[in-house]
Amino acid sequence: LACDVINKTLIGPELTFTRKHSICMVSDFFYPNMGGVESHIYQLSQCLIEKGHKVVIVTHAYGRRKGIRYLTNGLKVYYLPLQVMYNQSTVTTCFHSLPLMRCVFVRERITVVHAHSSFSAMAHDALFHAKTMGLNTVRLVSLYHSLFGFADVSSVLTNKLLTVSLCDTNHIVCVSYTSKENTVLRAALNPEIVSVIPNAVDATDFTPDPARRQDDRITIVVISRLVYRKGTKHLFIR
Repeated sequence: LACDVINKTLIGPELTFTRKHSICMVSDFFYPNMGGVESHIYQLSQCLIEKGHKVVIVTHAYGRRKGIRYLTNGLKVYYLPLQVMYNQSTVTTCFHSLPLMRCVFVRERITVVHAHSSFSAMAHDALFHAKTMGLNTVRLVSLYHSLFGFADVSSVLTNKLLTVSLCDTNHIVCVSYTSKENTVLRAALNPEIVSVIPNAVDATDFTPDPARRQDDRITIVVISRLVYRKGTKHLFIR
């Protein structure tokens, strides 16, 4: 579904559906760090490569993991030497990342910039640089995975940053309709440029044994961090 959205909705009517693109995934959160955003970026990149697109990933250096690395199917990853500030997120000043981002965009002939996570400073920087470089073929994409508030200091500052960084973004992808409503309100966006692609599980990889099922009980399995913004409170159902 994400591949179809990039091909149909995000690229625009002036470009053909069959055109192959050079897509740049940008986020502070990627392997060897572990999490939902990291695995999503990797899996989406692999699906896009299978469809014939060129995909590169841009993230910050993790310890000695710097420079360029190659993953499955030739997936190219740039580990940029940027200073990490807090929780694996880099310092956002826009200016110190411009030479590096510009080098990647020009060298790889990027036509689609796909930024992940509203708490990723690199994602905001990438959207800003792509819009200011004068690259008319760049199509900006942003994907948000979680809900955030409106009252605490962190949320207020992030919401103001979103309003600026998403003001000229071509399209936004959210993982649920609640997340879409939250993002539209936080960044004052036009709902028509926000799409929903729900998180999903390939049921063929998980085949339970019906013979062991209890008639008077339903077992629900959830894999998630136990934090408020993940909606964990909704799991406590009697």
